[in-house]
Amino acid sequence: MDLPRSRQERHRGPAARAALPIAVLCGLAAAAFTLTAGTGSVGAMILVFLAELPLFLAGLWLGYRAAILASLAAVMLLLATSPWGEALLFAVSSAGPVVFLVRQTLLAKRNKEGNREWYPLGLLTAWLTGFGLLALVLSIFAFGGPNGIETALRRALGPLLAPVPGLSAGERAGIVNAVAAVTPGTLAASWMVMTLTNAVLAQGVLGRFGATLRPSPDIATLALPLWLPALFVAAAGMTVLGANGRFLGVNGMIVLAVPLCLAGLGVMHDFARTLSRPAMPLTVFYVFAGLFGWPFLFAALLGLLDPPLGLRRRLNRSRSQKGEIDG
Repeated sequence: MDLPRSRQERHRGPAARAALPIAVLCGLAAAAFTLTAGTGSVGAMILVFLAELPLFLAGLWLGYRAAILASLAAVMLLLATSPWGEALLFAVSSAGPVVFLVRQTLLAKRNKEGNREWYPLGLLTAWLTGFGLLALVLSIFAFGGPNGIETALRRALGPLLAPVPGLSAGERAGIVNAVAAVTPGTLAASWMVMTLTNAVLAQGVLGRFGATLRPSPDIATLALPLWLPALFVAAAGMTVLGANGRFLGVNGMIVLAVPLCLAGLGVMHDFARTLSRPAMPLTVFYVFAGLFGWPFLFAALLGLLDPPLGLRRRLNRSRSQKGEIDG
C-alpha cells in the first residue's frame, strides 16, 4: 500500500508549515528562468535549461502537492507576462511531467518485513522515456506525418546554412537533410536529459541538507522493463522499411538510447563495486564520456545487452560465489 503523503509532509517540521510560500517562490523562480530565454544570452540558456529545477526542489522536498502548487504559480506568471502559447508549452513540457515524476518518485510501500520499498528507478526511467516517445509522436503528427515534419525542418534549417561560405548547393542540401532526419528524436532525447539532470540536481542539493523525502536512488539498481530494449530493437528494424519507416525508426532509437544508456551505467556501477577502487574507473569513464561523448554509446550497448545476457545476474552470482569462498 502507498504511504500517506500527508504523514510524510507533516513530519518535515518548519519546512512543512512554510510549504505554501516556498512552493510559490519555487514556481516563480521556474517562470523567471523560462522568461530569460528572450534575452538570447548564453547565461539565459543555462537558466532555461534549469527551469525545471525549482519545481523538482519543491516536490522532492515538500511532496508532489508542493510541485503542483509551484507549477501553477509558474504557469500563472507566464500567462501574465508572455503569450499564452509559451505558458501552455511550459505546462505541457515541464510542469506536467515534473509533477507526475515527483509523484511516482515518492510512492512507496511496505514489504513483508515491514521495510519501506520505494518506486523502482527502472520504472521511473520508463515513464520518462514514455514522455519522450509521446513528445516525438505528437510532434510528428502535428506536422502531418514524417514527410510533413521533415519538410518543415528543411525549410527552417536551410536559411541557417545559407551564409556558410564554401558549401555547394548539393552539400548544403545534404547537411540540411541529414540534420532534419534526426532533429525530432534529438530534441526529445535532449528534453529527457534536461529533465533527468534537473531531478538529479534537486535530489543532490536537498540530500546535502537532509531535506529529501526519499533517499537518493542507487543507479546500480536500475533495471529497465523488458519492453524498452525490445522497443529499441523494433525501432532498429523499422529503419529498413523505407523513407518513413527509417525516419520513425532512427528517431525512436535516439529517444530509446537514453534509458539504455542509464541502464548501461547501472551495469558499470555494479561492476565497479567488484573492484578494490571502484571510483577510479568510473571517474575515468565519465571524464572521457564528457569529453568525447561516444563512451555513452558503449553504455547504451551494455544496457541493451543486459536483459538478454543477464550481465547483472552474472555479476551478482559471481559476488555471491566469491562471498561464499571468502566466508
